[in-house]
Amino acid sequence: MSDQPNPAPDASARAEPYSWYVLGVLVLVYVLNFVDRQILSILANDIKRDLGLSDADLGFLYGTAFAVFYALFGIPLGRLADSWKRVRLMSIGLGLWSLMTALSGFARNGAMLTGARIGVGVGEATASPAAYSLISDLFPRHMRATALAIYSSGLYLGGGLSLLIGGLIVQRWDLTYPGGGPLGLVGWQAAFMAVGLPGLLLALWVSTLREPVRGAIDGLPTPSDPNPFRGFFDELLDVIPPFTLLGAARRGPKALVANLLVAAGIAAGVWVLVLLLGRSTLQQWSFVGVGVYAVYCWTAALRQRDYPTFRLIWGSPAFLCTTLGYGMVSFTSYASSYWGAPYAERVFHIAKANLGWLIGAPSAVAGFLGVIAGGWLADRLQQRTENGRVIVVLIGLLTPVVPLVLAYRTESFSAFAMLSFIAIACSSSALGAAAAASQALVLPRMRGTATATFFLATTLVGLALGPFMAGYVSARNGDDLALGVLSTLIAAPIGTVLLLAAMRLLPTAAHSVAARAQAAGEPLEQSQGR
Repeated sequence: MSDQPNPAPDASARAEPYSWYVLGVLVLVYVLNFVDRQILSILANDIKRDLGLSDADLGFLYGTAFAVFYALFGIPLGRLADSWKRVRLMSIGLGLWSLMTALSGFARNGAMLTGARIGVGVGEATASPAAYSLISDLFPRHMRATALAIYSSGLYLGGGLSLLIGGLIVQRWDLTYPGGGPLGLVGWQAAFMAVGLPGLLLALWVSTLREPVRGAIDGLPTPSDPNPFRGFFDELLDVIPPFTLLGAARRGPKALVANLLVAAGIAAGVWVLVLLLGRSTLQQWSFVGVGVYAVYCWTAALRQRDYPTFRLIWGSPAFLCTTLGYGMVSFTSYASSYWGAPYAERVFHIAKANLGWLIGAPSAVAGFLGVIAGGWLADRLQQRTENGRVIVVLIGLLTPVVPLVLAYRTESFSAFAMLSFIAIACSSSALGAAAAASQALVLPRMRGTATATFFLATTLVGLALGPFMAGYVSARNGDDLALGVLSTLIAAPIGTVLLLAAMRLLPTAAHSVAARAQAAGEPLEQSQGR
């Protein structure tokens, strides 16, 4: 066993053609991921009318009901992505979330739709931990921001296509069956089924992909885990209430007492928020409270079970500032992308099918161009400065502010559509850069867990809070969606502080990954190659 560091990565290394094929399939998976997630946007006004919901309820359904369980199950599923067959994991998850999307079409009230959205969140939690880990094993280090940006383009393509597909289905279904069609389904219910069922076929395609050797591309081939599900079930006990009490008890009396005290503190915080913001927010803050409690349970268990991973993720201010800084980007971008179509339908009286062409398709193009350009720029800037990727995240945070303010203050739909296009292109530029920056701060064996942690920022911070805040502010102000969306811009100054701190911390953290891992107890041979 040598204690000499591996040579610097070869900047001339190129990815194999099969790697690009796999990346193309992963993009299709992510497209469907966001079609199934985002279609609620074009259906929001119809669901609100038929199920008697408020804007705050719609924000909860789109964001919190999905996001909390997406985040919670992303933790054990991220661990499983680090130890099991990532291709198999993704194909199973794709089948689950597609089925739950289709079942959303049978919802008759908000509770049923909440249950289906929870199922979609659990299924989709498999996708990105597995995909990020696969991409990191298929592409050399200097190409990963570009590859991750290409994968991330599926987010924007899927989000845009959801408006286009959903709008066309609803309009044609309701014209054909004005009183309800087969099984009594109306247009928005048929749309859920139409976008959910094709995912079952795509899951079969995904299952045919070859699994790459973990870490081999970095000169650090990692043997397969002989007991891949042991860690997964351990994580379930440590993250899913009330089983978390068993997990805490296994770690000793002090851990159990600390767990109960934290649970009591979070419950008190939920109670205070409900008192301040109204009883109608009980489900919102209860779900968020469960999410926060589960994250605490997981980090406490991770600290004891895998201290090197804990130190490189939760013990790294650079990692936390980078991921939370990107969480502020997602806070506003999730809110504006979800509420854009309902706002245009209400204020400018644009038909659903036309919204698909005028908002959905341009959004897909804007997001695709922005995320690809951002990934390319991040890789180029990273060659010039160690903070190149964080600079791109900061650009993605600040540049959408002015276009969004102007978009939600204009009386012209054409201006609204153009300004929304610019805002989406700007905010989407940050994703590939943020993902690559976070992956560079951990060892190869930790990438799935790091990805799950990264997505905590975009879910518990961005998705669970941003769309709800916009809907809540709107509902409290006479359904003023413009005010609701613009209220989420409070994230910009918070994110700026976090990202400036990341720029100060990241260079040192990136250079000391192996040393910090070894200091935390990582075997030397597992730390080589960083």
